Amino acid sequence: MSTKKDKFSIKDKLYMELALDLAKSREGHTGSNPSVGCVIVKEDKIISIGQTSFDGRPHAEYNAIKNCYENIQGSKMYVTLEPCCHHGKTSPCTSAIIKSKISEVIYSVNDVDRRVSGKSKKILSSKKIIVKTGLLKEKIKQFYNSYFYNRKYKLPFVTGKIAISKNNLIYSKGNKRITNYLSDNFTHLLRYKNDSIMVSYKTLNKDNSKLNCRLKNLKNSSPKRIILDNKLNLNTQSYLFKTIKKNNTIVFYNEANKSKFNEFKKNKIKLIKSKLSKDKKFDIKIIFKKLYDLGARNILIEGGNELTTYLVKKRLFNKFYLFKSRKILSKLVEYKEFTALRDLKKNYKNRLNLKSNFSKDAITLYKNKNV
Repeated sequence: MSTKKDKFSIKDKLYMELALDLAKSREGHTGSNPSVGCVIVKEDKIISIGQTSFDGRPHAEYNAIKNCYENIQGSKMYVTLEPCCHHGKTSPCTSAIIKSKISEVIYSVNDVDRRVSGKSKKILSSKKIIVKTGLLKEKIKQFYNSYFYNRKYKLPFVTGKIAISKNNLIYSKGNKRITNYLSDNFTHLLRYKNDSIMVSYKTLNKDNSKLNCRLKNLKNSSPKRIILDNKLNLNTQSYLFKTIKKNNTIVFYNEANKSKFNEFKKNKIKLIKSKLSKDKKFDIKIIFKKLYDLGARNILIEGGNELTTYLVKKRLFNKFYLFKSRKILSKLVEYKEFTALRDLKKNYKNRLNLKSNFSKDAITLYKNKNV
């Protein structure tokens, strides 16, 4: 069997980079489907682009073909992921490609979906369409890490984040901000790129967190709020409680009196009863599985020390961002120290210091071995 690699030009790489940018811009907003980017080129001119629609359908290839107002026959398609070839809620992208008489398709990586993997190339080739694969393969495989993880383990991809001071505090009474506004903007970008955000009720009650994305023009793309609240002790006067809408908030609980339960239900909160482990904590793995079944694919956890430490020790983060400022916070008042630093460095040996314009803040990305 031939293992000959396809060859690509500099222009091919530029078009695929654009397709990847299109995929990245929709990351976290395509439901259970992967975010895909597509570029259609004819005679060295881009004649259409497409990306996976919000909530996952229609697919990028279909959108690019539909959005093309020029003669598409004989054109070349660049797409980040292998086009689908199975009948689901929509017809196969391979059918749309064949019908449009596109002459060449370049896709970067095979889909891991068994209904698709490796089959599309055979289908397209049988219709005399030139098919090439592997362009920007490593870079695009990295982008699809979360999707591949979803498919393999039937679990959401979990990202953690916490901010600490130079002396490793996450809280000091009277100090509202640890990191600068550039780091805060990065946090909001993480919220945009994840479909769900999880915290404990303790963090919410202490900080009155909004848990939304506040970047310009992206405020309507805030993640679903997931709250861990054993006895439904969430402050009903909090910002989060007052901004509940249908389907935007899930609370996992274990026990609650009838009046509390009814009050939460009345406010359109989805309540899910969940078992506790022997140490009287939620079994987070069970919760992750339930959230996956409900459609969550990328979860950002902005927990306090207790929740974050528990997840770090259990190695349940796929990746974790540690924000560290140069501020030294006071220990002369009520304070809280981040106690998981040693376990973080021990359990997540694959780490990268992010180099960007974060002013005096330092951000370190820790990755699990499965990323």
